[in-house]
Amino acid sequence: MRHSFAAYPTGMALIAAEVNSQNEAMLANSFTSLSLDPPLVSMAFTHTSTTWPRLRQAKELGITILGESHLALVSQLRLSGPARLDGITLDHATAQARTLPQAAATFVVRPHQHVPAGDHELVLFEVIDHQRYDDMSPLTFYNRQVATIQCERE
Repeated sequence: MRHSFAAYPTGMALIAAEVNSQNEAMLANSFTSLSLDPPLVSMAFTHTSTTWPRLRQAKELGITILGESHLALVSQLRLSGPARLDGITLDHATAQARTLPQAAATFVVRPHQHVPAGDHELVLFEVIDHQRYDDMSPLTFYNRQVATIQCERE
């Protein structure tokens, strides 16, 4: 099943927030836009995640759509535990939401609805702020590998 799912290319996103005076973050490739009115996005988190229970406490979170400038950070961001963010500076999008600079796009979100979904929790988030950076190409995740997309810019 995992092999078949890997045939579908996705973007890569980092969700991050300050929780209990510490920055928490994790990578996800389950980011999906859902609705323009109201503005909603979703992400899915496995029940075995050790980071999501901490991030789940946040009232506001930042979602960074990783750009080509983040390619060198991906292996570190995949790590478990505090080493994941060692030496990485996060922008303070709000008092609690954190994002990475030089992104393809960023979102500030609030949890809207939590839905049990098999071995994951699907979370719908209300978008309260967003920014698109047209000069940054996004990273993709395909066949368990990270790559860049080079698109003609308008």
